[in-house]
Amino acid sequence: MERQFYLERWNAETPTFVKVLKALPADKLSYKPHERSSSAEQIAWMIARETRSCVEVARDHRTEWKEAPAPPLAGIVKEFEEAAKELTDVVAKMDDASWKKPAEFYYQGKMVSNQPASQFIWMCLFDAVHHRGQLTAYLRPMGGKVPAIYGPSADEKG
Repeated sequence: MERQFYLERWNAETPTFVKVLKALPADKLSYKPHERSSSAEQIAWMIARETRSCVEVARDHRTEWKEAPAPPLAGIVKEFEEAAKELTDVVAKMDDASWKKPAEFYYQGKMVSNQPASQFIWMCLFDAVHHRGQLTAYLRPMGGKVPAIYGPSADEKG
């Protein structure tokens, strides 16, 4: 039941992620509002890569975060869309035991987390929604338009 609820939420949020990623002005991805902030490119690429990590956790119960340069915006969007579809497919095929099975998360060769796959996957969704919010706050200063997310925006009615 929890896994089904996750899929419902994931499938509801995915089109909004795509709208926000596609709303980013491709020529202004270096934008960041403060020197300590991540750039729009870094955030967008992190969302795509985090989604790919969830696929690995759902499928293999293991993932490792590796630094990788971001492709152009079209490549970021493509990676997110492909990983999002794959995540839906893999989670839909999981049984309850696999959903609850511990998954290992590695960073720089060291295991930094060992928690049920479900907890990791939910945490990534919440984290991605948070970072999507950052991107929406970046859009207007970048010269872009904020798409409707949970209701209309001043830039997009509907």
